Amino acid sequence: MNAEVDAESISYEDSKELARHDDPAVRISLAQRSDLRPEILYYLAEDKDPEVRRMVAQNRAAPGQSDLLLATDADNKVRSHLAGRIAKSSDNLAPDAANKAKHATYEALEILAQDQIPLVRQVLADAIKDVTNAPAEIIKTLAHDTLIEVSGPVLEHSKVLSDDDLIEIVNSSPVEGALNRISKREAVGEKLSDAIVATDDTTAIADLLSNQGAQIREQTLDDLVEQAEDVNVWHAPLVSRPKLPKGAAMKMAHFLADNLLDVLQERSDLDDSTLVQIKDVVRRRLDRKEIQIEDENEIPKPAQDFLTTPLPIDMVKRLFEGQRLDGKMVERALEAGDHSFVLATLVTRAGITETVGKRVFKEKSPKGIVALCQMADMPISIVVKVQQRMGRVAPSDVIMPENHEYPMDRDEAAWQLKFYQDLARRSSE
Repeated sequence: MNAEVDAESISYEDSKELARHDDPAVRISLAQRSDLRPEILYYLAEDKDPEVRRMVAQNRAAPGQSDLLLATDADNKVRSHLAGRIAKSSDNLAPDAANKAKHATYEALEILAQDQIPLVRQVLADAIKDVTNAPAEIIKTLAHDTLIEVSGPVLEHSKVLSDDDLIEIVNSSPVEGALNRISKREAVGEKLSDAIVATDDTTAIADLLSNQGAQIREQTLDDLVEQAEDVNVWHAPLVSRPKLPKGAAMKMAHFLADNLLDVLQERSDLDDSTLVQIKDVVRRRLDRKEIQIEDENEIPKPAQDFLTTPLPIDMVKRLFEGQRLDGKMVERALEAGDHSFVLATLVTRAGITETVGKRVFKEKSPKGIVALCQMADMPISIVVKVQQRMGRVAPSDVIMPENHEYPMDRDEAAWQLKFYQDLARRSSE
């Protein structure tokens, strides 16, 4: 609590008198003190002014009995403040606690976990997700919530949930997004990985493959490699798996985009014989490849799945941090039609979110695309191609370079991206 509030001690009699003061500001100030007797805070928990009750809800000195009272308060903010405070102190809190105050706090958590207002449950989930020994039943209630905003935090972060708990949820046709959050957990065991793969949820499997902390059986990985040729979103995370099954690298060499072939060949766990075979496959693919675009105005219809599927952001970040993500690699990815990789590179280098980057291309905005390329420091040689192949910008609307330079300065480019960031934010509100 505020140190200034407790700067001077207060007697029990004075606190009783102030708790009945006509001025709400006096009662609000009193409710923030950490040195009050429990019965005074309980009395203030019934105050007619919601701001007084909110202060009690936030007060760590408030007794468990007041927690139970405030858990059913008519004011949403009171319940939200209470959820945020008591969740953080719920370590080793048991439903059968002999201590009546602790038992009351547990009951308050049970009530809040089923609150009719999603925001209250969301605040509770966000606050309790990292509590190591939080009450298991409370965590399970939140994990089964029908809103991903509530269930997501505990599904991804709570160590209270065992793999068996999570497998049960995976097999129960959970809310959309739940499998993705489980796939991103810090540690995922082999049985849980098998359960996620068995759902055939493409994006959840992509998140699982991207998770370096996920243990995936060799046979499961091998099966995914066999299916991966037509599932572009798996390619980048498969290449980046810490360990690949025997023969998997050779299989992938036949279908990976050029930029991912570069990453594949740089793996340190491939023996010399495998590397020679992969390079032979790459050479034969290059010999067969015929990219003939007679006129830049006659662009093949591009795949638009990069706007609806997750981007390989994690892999691109690793390449970027390793100073291996240059314009040539991006240009090869563009020629190979790996638009997910190109967009992931643009947003990573430009320092914007995946949502904003996708919004630029969904709007088919030539100015937005050029600004994104410029802020990502892409070579001017790919700007027209990105507009046409990924943005599907009409030939008459394409913005051409001026004297081999970007046609806008960086301030204008930054303003363009800021416009789309604001647009994306308003759409989410």
